[in-house]
Amino acid sequence: MNKAGPRQWFGLSILLLPTVLLFLAMTVLFLATPQIAADLDPSGAQLLWINDIYGFMMAGLLVAMGTVGDRIGRRKVLLFGAAAFGVASLLAALAPNAELLIAARAVMGVGAAAVMPSTLSLISNMFKDDRQRGTAIGLWAASISVGVAIGPLVGGLLLEAFWWGAALLAGVPVMVLVLVGAPFLIPEYRAPKSGGLDPLSVLLSMATLLPIVYGVKELAKAGPGVISLGTLAVGLLFGVIFVRRQLRLENPLLDVRLFADKVFSGALSVFMLSAVALGGVYLLFTQYLQLVAGLSPLEAGLWILPAALALVAVSTLSPVIARRVRPAYVISGGAFLSVIGYLLMTQVGSVAGLPMLLTGFFVLYPGIAPAMALNTALVIGSAPPEKAGAASAVNTTASDLGTSLGVAVLGSVGTAVYRAAMPAGAPDTLSGALTAAESLPGQTGEALVAAARAAYTDGLNVAGGIAAALVAVAIVLSLTMLRKVPATNAPAAAEPAPAEREEALASSGSPAFPWRSSERR
Repeated sequence: MNKAGPRQWFGLSILLLPTVLLFLAMTVLFLATPQIAADLDPSGAQLLWINDIYGFMMAGLLVAMGTVGDRIGRRKVLLFGAAAFGVASLLAALAPNAELLIAARAVMGVGAAAVMPSTLSLISNMFKDDRQRGTAIGLWAASISVGVAIGPLVGGLLLEAFWWGAALLAGVPVMVLVLVGAPFLIPEYRAPKSGGLDPLSVLLSMATLLPIVYGVKELAKAGPGVISLGTLAVGLLFGVIFVRRQLRLENPLLDVRLFADKVFSGALSVFMLSAVALGGVYLLFTQYLQLVAGLSPLEAGLWILPAALALVAVSTLSPVIARRVRPAYVISGGAFLSVIGYLLMTQVGSVAGLPMLLTGFFVLYPGIAPAMALNTALVIGSAPPEKAGAASAVNTTASDLGTSLGVAVLGSVGTAVYRAAMPAGAPDTLSGALTAAESLPGQTGEALVAAARAAYTDGLNVAGGIAAALVAVAIVLSLTMLRKVPATNAPAAAEPAPAEREEALASSGSPAFPWRSSERR
């Protein structure tokens, strides 16, 4: 095989930068939320949509954008996504109201969905040598952890010096660099045999996802009602139609037959539950640091950094441990730590609660790393070789969707608990209550602040308990559905994986688990 030269490695840097940025964008606004709330005065529901619409749009379109890239050219789709993300970032940073900010964040999600699968597939095409390709994909995987790790710190630094829109403007120069450099450094690639895109399947997938999420949000906020139950029913109905259509298509958008495999569905379920728990609690955690504990954005980012670095370290060590220990046990061990951390968060008080909160977060955050590091290889390793590409797309979608669902569901639960604990007529968000208290006389304002912070902490406690329960279920699923998957160095894994499986594993950014479904003990 031809070894890659300087052009390919410079091209890799062009692909790594947006990868860092896309995952940074998942968390960078968490620290900016209090400033956004004070500046744009969004409702509680709008505040949640500002944070989670990006992830929903990204997750809902990943598979479709990957198919489009195969058909018309992956570099073309990369450039489209970079342009859309950059323009939308600028619009979001300058948004005068919550509605425009939500719309711009949605377009950012569309751009991210176009960029993400393109970076993976182009890396696999650029590096033909197995060792070089493994190094390149390892760097890509590390860039994801870096994006997650530095998001809060970058956000804190920008918010300390500028306004909340600066946290979004960071995407503009990065995407300009991609638009300028990619045509010169990255070759175009179009799959020789690729199925066509079914537009109706794309519409049905979105018609399934968004009503279900909206229904869950309304159910948490207002309880059972016509709107919440009705939208849930609509989403489930479209979901049934979507599944039936995929079963009939020769080239489905999502091959739902993959879910019949025990390891495939088990690995996805474990990671989805872990991502839901973390996504929701992370949002509540970052707002507590600023609005309850009174930290500046930079101080909050610095407190988050040690846990983020631990996440990167554990993500790196998990595949090494999995060479000798079955993945189910590695994942379950990390998840057990997460459960302990979430339970500690149920004990946080509104007064002097910061040490307990930080202890819980430092324990739970690295605990999700084994699932992050091993999940993709488990999913792809359990799928037939000819379905490895589809399995990889499903895995990426599940990751982003889980985080976004966590923001929506646990964020809504926290909001519901907050509202139930506050007196009638009080602002429906903590930031709104703190702003209102500034215009009230002495003790009245102080009483409102104390009540609002206590109510918000109650919401965090409840969300922490729900997150602990979700991860406990994930542990049970891991130990029952994944326990027969051998360690990487087990004898059953000695036979090399088929070429298609190796390429898909390389493009997933995870270490290979070279077993076949028929070989599992």
